[in-house]
Amino acid sequence: MNQLVEADDRQGGHASLATAALEARAKVLELQQRNASERVRRALYALAAEFTTVAAWSCIDLRDLDKARTYLHESSTFAGLSQDPPTAMRVWVNMAMLAYQRKNWPEQLAAAQAANASPAARRDPFFGSMSRVRLALAHSSLGDLRAARRSLGAAQENYRKAAEDERPRWTAFYGPAELNHLAAIILNHNGEPAEAEAMAHRSLAKIPAEFQRNRALATCQLALAQLRQGEPEQATATAGTVFTIMEALHCRGACAP
Repeated sequence: MNQLVEADDRQGGHASLATAALEARAKVLELQQRNASERVRRALYALAAEFTTVAAWSCIDLRDLDKARTYLHESSTFAGLSQDPPTAMRVWVNMAMLAYQRKNWPEQLAAAQAANASPAARRDPFFGSMSRVRLALAHSSLGDLRAARRSLGAAQENYRKAAEDERPRWTAFYGPAELNHLAAIILNHNGEPAEAEAMAHRSLAKIPAEFQRNRALATCQLALAQLRQGEPEQATATAGTVFTIMEALHCRGACAP
């Protein structure tokens, strides 16, 4: 699993990654046919959910959104059978991301609300921050600027309270850089480009070296904020660096926020 997550971090979703994830899922489900304890069975279902979610994420990057939706629904079933809160959280967050890509704002909000109501979000401020920033993005998409601001503030406060505990490998993407990047998106949506620019700069200052796709995305938000402040030349120069980043990664396809 870690190898697949690391491949996605480096290159993004691609067909071979989706195929590898589905092949791994098939092997995990085959193991379910053998005698095992309840604890082992739950762990296997959690793995099946993880592999299916990787396949779905690859499809999102490849813009095959219908197939991604199918895989995420399958993943939600496996996550439910696993009874593992972080696994369920990952599925809801990915459903919110997919709904954002499909421009289905009510579904985006419903998925973010499900993530926020999940046991993982209630027990751990880290996951609470992750779910609340998705709520903020959903409210912003729907034009509810006050609710978006409120949820963003709650996400930032939750992250400040989060302990540095050991969590699943897939959560490595979420930290100050990602939170500030999503804040830049929300503030750009809200018509607050000066604050969005500040958040984009904060994000870019903290993005780890292995998350260069995230750097490209945050740079896009920086360029948008500059353009909306009447700085077309600066925005054009900033946007131009995105191509350099993406070419270096050989990354094709969309990278969803």
